[in-house]
Amino acid sequence: GQGLSNSFYPMPQEAIGVGSAFEGWSPRAQDVVYQVLVPLSPSPGHAFCLERSTAGMLQGNFCVCVELLCTCRRERFGEDMLCCLHQPEEELRRKEDPRLLHTLCTGSYLDMEKTVQWFCQFVRVAWLLLPQSCRGHLTLQPSSCSCKFQLSKDEESFTAEMVFAVRQGVSDIFVGSQPTQVGIPNTAWLQTYAVAEAKFFRHISRQAPQDSWHCKCLQLLSRSLTGVGLSSYTLKTVAMHVLSTIPPAQCRRRDLGQRLMDMLRYLCCSLKTKRLNHFVRGNARFPRVISLPSELRVAEPPNLFQHLASNPDAHVKAMQEYIGLLHR
Repeated sequence: GQGLSNSFYPMPQEAIGVGSAFEGWSPRAQDVVYQVLVPLSPSPGHAFCLERSTAGMLQGNFCVCVELLCTCRRERFGEDMLCCLHQPEEELRRKEDPRLLHTLCTGSYLDMEKTVQWFCQFVRVAWLLLPQSCRGHLTLQPSSCSCKFQLSKDEESFTAEMVFAVRQGVSDIFVGSQPTQVGIPNTAWLQTYAVAEAKFFRHISRQAPQDSWHCKCLQLLSRSLTGVGLSSYTLKTVAMHVLSTIPPAQCRRRDLGQRLMDMLRYLCCSLKTKRLNHFVRGNARFPRVISLPSELRVAEPPNLFQHLASNPDAHVKAMQEYIGLLHR
């Protein structure tokens, strides 16, 4: 924050912990990646405007349009700031400040890959200025959509991943630097529900008894996925649906076996019907204490099992994997 103040670069805000490590159900300690979402706010004299993208016709694709704002008034009040909108180009060049539109954008749109590369370079420099750099070692890992690194000291190490995002209005929904399909431009940012999902787990934990094992159920099931094609996000979605239909008081440790069976039954039913609705998008049961854009609550929920409905062979294989999960 200190290094980026008074620059034309985006300002990273306080990181938000998301994913299994922060939701309380990481399957294996040695595989934990501490993923944080880092909201970006526009630099002074700029504004971010989200525009729906038609690239690849993917649902939830947005472009982050960077607009220039007039800062002439701030300059008159003694602030050391040039107005990118009205200042002569020659004076801006003499100032030699790198400008957002010229460095991190493609055209008028924030470029995901350029933003990631810029921040990774900044992290490498900033780390050397910290006193911890004398006692530990930071290794950046290659990624085109996030800043991923390993911190190690002696025999201990952990992996962290920073995903960059722009908030959608004042909600808990963001558009983030997520992996996109082949052919999708770097200016397409994908809508992410990670913050809303992490808040849902905290919401349940606040209502559940102290000896609640609702996260332990998901942890135990996800540990059994080794060699099984079902994804941990599928199980997480199943768990969230089940948790939204039972009273929090029924999540005590003594109810562990029953909750495991509830999740397995829900998964079985979803596989048979070839339908598993997304938990956040279009879910009328989603807690009102978590802020969503109004159109998201009434949207048609995506079917996470759409590929099973259109591919009989994939459906047969998924049913076999479910049986294998039961045996485990």
